[in-house]
Amino acid sequence: MPDVGEGLTEAEILKWYVTVGDTVSDGQVVCEVETAKAAVELPIPFDGAVHELRFEEGVTVDVGTAIIVVDTQPGAGPAEPVATVPDQQTYYPPKDQPSAEEPGEGEGEGRKAVLVGYGAAPSSTKRRARKPQPGTSSPGAAIQSELNGHGAAPAAETPAPGARALAKPPVRKLAKDLGIDLASVAATGPDGTVTREDVHAAAATAVAPAAAPAEPESAPEAAPQPAGLAAREVRVPIKGVRKATAQAMVASAFTAPHVTEFITVDVTRTMKLVQELKSDPDMAGLRVNPLLLVAKAFLVAIRRHPEVNAAWDEANQEIVRKEYVNLGIAAATPRGLIVPNIKDAQAKTLPELSAALGDLVSTAREGKTSPADMAGGTVTITNVGVFGVDTGTPILNPGESAILAFGTVKLQPWVHKGKVKPRQVTTLALSFDHRLVDGELGSKVLADVAAVLEHPKRLITWG
Repeated sequence: MPDVGEGLTEAEILKWYVTVGDTVSDGQVVCEVETAKAAVELPIPFDGAVHELRFEEGVTVDVGTAIIVVDTQPGAGPAEPVATVPDQQTYYPPKDQPSAEEPGEGEGEGRKAVLVGYGAAPSSTKRRARKPQPGTSSPGAAIQSELNGHGAAPAAETPAPGARALAKPPVRKLAKDLGIDLASVAATGPDGTVTREDVHAAAATAVAPAAAPAEPESAPEAAPQPAGLAAREVRVPIKGVRKATAQAMVASAFTAPHVTEFITVDVTRTMKLVQELKSDPDMAGLRVNPLLLVAKAFLVAIRRHPEVNAAWDEANQEIVRKEYVNLGIAAATPRGLIVPNIKDAQAKTLPELSAALGDLVSTAREGKTSPADMAGGTVTITNVGVFGVDTGTPILNPGESAILAFGTVKLQPWVHKGKVKPRQVTTLALSFDHRLVDGELGSKVLADVAAVLEHPKRLITWG
């Protein structure tokens, strides 16, 4: 499992595109994984035949763990252990886990290599021998005794106190999910390896004794639980994008002092301009919607007040003002909320901004947003109006100075030229980091966005 982004430590296997026995070629996509940032397709850097898929779909795997084994010379017969891939980092499995080339697990002994440059170490073709405990015989000795006709096959064994149980990563995850201590599990696998069946057996025996002892008469009776309550609850593992989003939002909420201001504005002229732009030949084939003009208005406001586009450097106790705007657009996807950003949005014309916005949204919906597309944002827009919501108090993305919420646009009674008329009205909310942006600056930025949307000709006079 490669690190497909900066500092990622794990990824979930979403889908395998190959099965055991399939022929693969260098550069062919073999699986799709979801990291804490995005879904990514992984290519294989070898030619050969798929020998083993080490993890099933839905399993979360640590970076650096072998997930696929490829026989690079199928039909060549036994060969020397494969050398590490040139110019690639070599991954050495932990000594208590099976190596990528270990016999005895249903694997052949031909040349094999694993995904994205993590080759098996030449010294990892044999498992480290387990030290026999006092008074017991080693698995090898027991097997030899069986071969010589001196007794039955070795019984299941448990590790000595303090010893680390031998188990594959999926088995370790299963034990963790079931609350089973691997050190207490009787291992029946090869060389004392704990198998899935061993873990399930330990879980079954742990549940049975727990119900056997009767409570002392003096113990108070537990409050009765509603029958079938657990059957009406669904537990969803927190992982991938949703897990990363939760961690980022908690970090942001308790690190940056948030302030949120609101303004309600008549955007009737902006909505008319949207309709005119849709029929403009210069915008043909481009996505034109109110969000496009909100983004342009926000960029104009930032140009007029560049101090708002900054970051807080806690380590150096500095405010870092940025001369570029990487405009983030919050996008709801089946895997959770992500915020890709448009690089150097301040330098784009309206058609260029529209094209970038369209590409960003379509890529996000397909789940193909790369980690690079989500890195380096400076400010963000979240369009809660598409859900029929008037406004909200958005939380800053970590490292950013401001986030603008754009609410739903709807007809409301409004005083226009001295008379109450139905007008297209929306509410904007701007959350900002009060370490960077004081109330005066935040108010000016929000007021400027509203002023542009009320009179969009200011896109020309102010832009």
